[in-house]
Amino acid sequence: MAKRDYYEVLGVSKTASEDEIKKAYRKIAIKYHPDRNPGDKEAEEKFKEAAEAYDVLHDPQKRQQYDQFGFNGPMGGGGFGGFGGASMNMDDIFSMFGDIFGGHGFGGFGGGGRRGTQQMRGGDLRLKVRLTLEEINKGVTKKFKVRKDIECSHCHGSGAEGNSGKDTCPTCHGSGVITHTTQSIFGMMQTQGVCPTCHGAGEVIRNKCHECNGTGVVKGEEVVEINIPAGVAEGMVINVPGKGNAGPNNGISGDIQVFVEEEDHDTFVRDGNDLIFNLLLDFPTAALGGDVEIPTIEGTKLKVKIDSGTQPGKTLRLRGKGLPAVQGYGNGRGDLVVNISVYVPKTLSREEKQALESFKKSDNFKGDKQTRDSIFQRFKNYFS
Repeated sequence: MAKRDYYEVLGVSKTASEDEIKKAYRKIAIKYHPDRNPGDKEAEEKFKEAAEAYDVLHDPQKRQQYDQFGFNGPMGGGGFGGFGGASMNMDDIFSMFGDIFGGHGFGGFGGGGRRGTQQMRGGDLRLKVRLTLEEINKGVTKKFKVRKDIECSHCHGSGAEGNSGKDTCPTCHGSGVITHTTQSIFGMMQTQGVCPTCHGAGEVIRNKCHECNGTGVVKGEEVVEINIPAGVAEGMVINVPGKGNAGPNNGISGDIQVFVEEEDHDTFVRDGNDLIFNLLLDFPTAALGGDVEIPTIEGTKLKVKIDSGTQPGKTLRLRGKGLPAVQGYGNGRGDLVVNISVYVPKTLSREEKQALESFKKSDNFKGDKQTRDSIFQRFKNYFS
């Protein structure tokens, strides 16, 4: 079963205060508390689901991460206690939120009360964005022209024509839910569901708007600015709250989920937050040593000293010259890793050939045993 939006689980808006979140959670926890529903597995799952939602939304940092990335952020997954841990048992929940429950027992909470009316929520939208490493390095703001449901300008989203207003729903009498009672072998069973007449709103429109037919929304376009934080990676999803389809009848707007794709780079290869650069040295510099310039993702160049006798396959690590970590999911920056190769020319002039022929007889150009053993070991490791 797909995970439900945490705000939906608690029945609060995305702008709800910490106190509103706490009250909403307490109400649901009372309703599905195990002491009140002994042996009811469905109630137990709803109880845990509400606890998971509260664990995230009452914590400002977790809530910010959830609002931005949803369930598919850099940490991946989507589980209890910050997007992806093992499921917690009842003792874990009681120990974490004892200030709300006042202990393990149910005593003293009182009845649950009837369900209130609901605001309808607009659908979410999905977008893809392709980013260069330069954009990922600094973060970027992208503009999208999005086709979506927008508020009806004629009725200002109410769905009502003029000042006709609304009446209490005759089916659910304003509660937003209806109760079904059926006879079973275990006795009378009661189940609740969203009212089919008012769809949970508790009210019905007297005279529907002729532009939107009472829905409060019409098809339209909107230019949406989306801030992409620095350090994001391929496959990450950035959640943009409230920028999706408008909610019917002045309901809650949906979100936009932005799926990140990363363009290949001509100079660097990404490895996590590290960047890999392949440096091709000429033979004289590898043998004699010297200074070379290494490009950075910032567009500048760094002067790096090459030691004499540098061997192909050696790596240099330039600390803090890679990509930044996504805010809230790590600190600092990765490194720039320089892999060194030595260029061997394919064609030589007569003079170059004569010079190299004279070097062939020198033991110094044949490599010592330690070097040969090191190359052989790298060869073995590569194929093992």
